[in-house]
Amino acid sequence: MTTSKGMLSSETTQYKNFIPIVICLSLALLTIIVFSPIKDCGFINLDDNNFVYENAYVQSGLNWNSVGQAFSFSSELTKKGGWVPLTWLSLMLDSSIFGINPFGYHLMNLLLHVMNTILLFLILCRMTKALWPSAFVAALFAIHPLHVESVAWIAERRDVLSTFFMMLTLGAYCFYVEQQNIKRYAFILLFFILGLMSKPMLVTLPFVLLLFDYWPLGRLSEVKAMVQIPAVEIKYEVSGKKKKNREKDAEKATALAKTSEVRKMAVPEFKWSLTYPLIIEKIPFFVLAIVSSIATYITAQSVGFIHLGLIPLDVRIGNALVSYIAYIGQMIWPVNLAVLYPHSRVVILWQAFGAALILIAVTLVVTWKIKKYPYLATGWFWYLGTLVPVIGIIQVGVQAMADRYTYIPLIGLFIMVAWGIEEVSQKWKYRKEILVLSSALILLVLSILTWKQAGYWQNSITLYDHTLKVTESNGLIHNNRGFAYYVLGDYRQAIADYSTAIAIKPDYATAYHNRGITFSTLGEHTQAIADFNFAINLKPDYSEAYNNRGKSYSALNDFQKALEDINRAITIKPEDATYYHNRGYVHFVLGNPRQAIDDFGTAVRIKPDYADAYNSRGAVHYSTGNYKQAVEDCGRAIGLKPNFAGAYNNRGLAYAGLGDKDQAVNNLKTAAKLGDERAKNMLKRQGIVW
Repeated sequence: MTTSKGMLSSETTQYKNFIPIVICLSLALLTIIVFSPIKDCGFINLDDNNFVYENAYVQSGLNWNSVGQAFSFSSELTKKGGWVPLTWLSLMLDSSIFGINPFGYHLMNLLLHVMNTILLFLILCRMTKALWPSAFVAALFAIHPLHVESVAWIAERRDVLSTFFMMLTLGAYCFYVEQQNIKRYAFILLFFILGLMSKPMLVTLPFVLLLFDYWPLGRLSEVKAMVQIPAVEIKYEVSGKKKKNREKDAEKATALAKTSEVRKMAVPEFKWSLTYPLIIEKIPFFVLAIVSSIATYITAQSVGFIHLGLIPLDVRIGNALVSYIAYIGQMIWPVNLAVLYPHSRVVILWQAFGAALILIAVTLVVTWKIKKYPYLATGWFWYLGTLVPVIGIIQVGVQAMADRYTYIPLIGLFIMVAWGIEEVSQKWKYRKEILVLSSALILLVLSILTWKQAGYWQNSITLYDHTLKVTESNGLIHNNRGFAYYVLGDYRQAIADYSTAIAIKPDYATAYHNRGITFSTLGEHTQAIADFNFAINLKPDYSEAYNNRGKSYSALNDFQKALEDINRAITIKPEDATYYHNRGYVHFVLGNPRQAIDDFGTAVRIKPDYADAYNSRGAVHYSTGNYKQAVEDCGRAIGLKPNFAGAYNNRGLAYAGLGDKDQAVNNLKTAAKLGDERAKNMLKRQGIVW
């Protein structure tokens, strides 16, 4: 019988160890299926351009120069997305592997989300020893529609990557609590630092660690030993049975005696004396959080991310209060989600006061019940605390709220729901059946909504079409959809969207500028100049508007005004290679080839991979009879852009100037095959077939 019991115990242990593995695999599979629409999604023109496809450092992949830029506090990368070096490095790694294919970037976001889900389950399970509530929290985190934005938006690599390091921090903290030593403590600090280097929103993590100290780790309380009430002795008689049956009866009686033993756990007794050592333990984390917060604020303010003056403080506070409640509403009823919720810049008093009363009431209730239901306090204060950096008191961006801001905070609400259901359902009849069916139904509904929401991220047009259906007065989205139509060549629809954006926000300089570019592309330069004038009046240091107005003046053959505008653009933004290239063209037309060559030279010094500038300088060298230098410059342009028809044409002309007919013909043929009309016409005149 001893052997039989040992085998049974071993099988039971194996079964218990197998369940978490099955749950992890199920969570991964569910997440991948629900987010499968993102495999067909491309880039969107809202930040993906700054973070990936128009970012030269990211597209160059991992190299010493790009890595240095990622860690620099004053680099172009920091100006585009803040000091988040690990996020930049992860995107550079994607670029090295996948190039410009958006599928690879989406895949990495999804894999990080899957790992975050599994880690969340394992951490909660280890801390609480509650398998199914932990699994339910992880499942809600995995497939909630509010999390689509963080996963499907490539530019939000910051969210999924920083959360990955947050989960590693929490996991390391759990191991540290079990066995406290300097080595395990160092790992907690390391993962926290890496998280801050992915996204500074993790500054609230020390606060989360203190919450976990209270529940579920119980480090802020002194718990008395469990009181055991001895079981009543159970007597049984065996008569007239075989030995085998007697042994079975004896086992049953023994099991019954064990199960009749009552264990009563004492209520945890909170001890302030236990709090101080835990706070001291967190001092390095709080110091890092404070330093990160100050550095992030200074950096964001220096590059214009923070807009404190545009929205009054009382409006920001009112919006923050309403947003806290709105996020809870979206968690319960996740429909009509959008990539951008425009800020109304006004506060509705009854909404703000109502939200404040609800927040105060819930806080009082969870504090009142903190001893009986400690998970409510941990979950609620997790939600309130982790939202603080992005709730809008310090306004970053133009949005009133954002789905991506809930990626970490909702975990707190999920904990309240999962353990709350576990608590209230203790005395239900058919408890297990009800919980299984209701959980399955909830996860099914959320899966459908998330799958549908992920599909909206297919491209900029589909995303913005949906956003404009569920929001009002969304000027920025109209502007961005206009640009998406411009890229597709639908210029009239682009103009219509820009005009709507201007109607919504009459002081929208960017929309005037973009509409001006579209008019210029259509050859309507007078109207383009009028829009550039509006943009410059609204934003006097708008270097791009000066540059593009200069190009329109150049198209109208008013080269003197063109030169004045481009000079102004260079004065405002002297590091932009495009401006020097455009000024070089104007100097060439005005008969100043030496100044033109100097400007093209400056352009390639600023941007060494500027193929157009090399080609233009080659053309000017050709015009001055410097054919050898023309061949060299056009060759560099072709090396950077192998299908550059204009460069082949110009190099062909330069070879002709050098008397190398074979090379001239070969280059002109290549230019003609690539569609250069000048090369085609020249070959036709010579009777040469290409």
